Amino acid sequence: MSFDASNLRLRMFATLFFLLPCILVPAACSSGRGLVGELPAGTETAASPIEQNNSLDLLYVTNRAPAASANDELSYTSFRGHSLSFGSVTLARERLRFHDGPAVQPDASLHISRTTKLGEFPKSPYPIELTRQGPRRVPATVDAHIRAAAGLQGEVTRRLAMAKRKEVVIFVHGYNNSFDDAAKATGKICNTLSAEFVCVSLSWPAGGSGGAFYGYNIDRESGEFAVSDLKKAIRIISGTDGVKRLHLIAHSRGADVLISALQQLGMEAYATRSSPTERYKISNVVLFAPDIDLDVATTKLFGFVSDPDAPFGAKATPYGLLPPIGSLHLTVYSSPNDKALALSSGLFGSVVRLGRLTSASISSKEAGSNALWRNSQLSGIADFIEYRGSAGFAGHSYFLSDSAVQKDLRALLRDRLKAGDPGRQLVEIKRPFWRVLSRNSRLSH
Repeated sequence: MSFDASNLRLRMFATLFFLLPCILVPAACSSGRGLVGELPAGTETAASPIEQNNSLDLLYVTNRAPAASANDELSYTSFRGHSLSFGSVTLARERLRFHDGPAVQPDASLHISRTTKLGEFPKSPYPIELTRQGPRRVPATVDAHIRAAAGLQGEVTRRLAMAKRKEVVIFVHGYNNSFDDAAKATGKICNTLSAEFVCVSLSWPAGGSGGAFYGYNIDRESGEFAVSDLKKAIRIISGTDGVKRLHLIAHSRGADVLISALQQLGMEAYATRSSPTERYKISNVVLFAPDIDLDVATTKLFGFVSDPDAPFGAKATPYGLLPPIGSLHLTVYSSPNDKALALSSGLFGSVVRLGRLTSASISSKEAGSNALWRNSQLSGIADFIEYRGSAGFAGHSYFLSDSAVQKDLRALLRDRLKAGDPGRQLVEIKRPFWRVLSRNSRLSH
């Protein structure tokens, strides 16, 4: 390669790094708009307001570091906090009803009107002390943890009493999202589901400074830092009396955080001769544009349960039957037009990011050897839904902007419809691959 060609390639990569926040989160390079914020005057939308001055109250759980604003109102930063906090976040918004047609922008007037902390866990990792009998957890810290867990479960119970569905939906956001971004996106999802569920915004410390390249790496490690607290939150919420089902939704880098937590929870369940559905009431896991390598995702989801040496109770049972899957189902929404994941794939040398996986992007040889795809065919545990629209500059946040995707999520969670059922606007490609019938995709063709 010549010097000129090398120099050109270097400049191209430098430009991509500089534009990384713009590609992954267009709001990062816009003026005056958040991920889910106000629309500029005169912007057309496919939604029509049906109720003014409406508000939506969500439960939040976060390990972000808190900060007091100038008027002493609570807010959360992009820095890592060492205590898991929970509380209430109220969104003020016009309630919107989507009709047929592309919703080219998120809700027109979502904003945070109030954030109230209701409880906090001890700083983690919890301290260990030495006694004559050996090491143990410090009793005072354990007492504080039990009180905090009871407080969180009490708040879930209070919300369950007012909810139509005795089910909880937890949303895990992606890269470069602020606490407010995460709450607004959760509100959009909750509104899509007709506010029938208890909705939880599980916010990890993303959105830090550091520039395009370093900022992405900082968020990636902050996601790894958040796994333990995410696992703790899921475990406690699922253990609340009255919770019938738990639905977990993640976007972009949040999918990696969630899958890592599910890997550990799955190992816990397997070691106790149980399953994630039975032990943690997990029903649906929905990944929108997951920013994770296909092989990595497959290893995290199936690695431990396929290991014949893994302890199943007191000892391993290599030839024994595995715990029943139950109602657990994985739904992956992907798009070949996702520019953010195309860049991510290049950065990490990934053969394919899970969020760009399509029936055409995986060869028959790869399909035959990949456990995620093969097991999905055999057991029906997963569906891969291709989105071919052109939502936004990066094509990465279509779950917030395309009404067809929102309707399909509603059919999946609220109406409990399977892929192929009437009411799911999906076209079968070859199971487990489907294509969502989006007007955006029709227009793009």
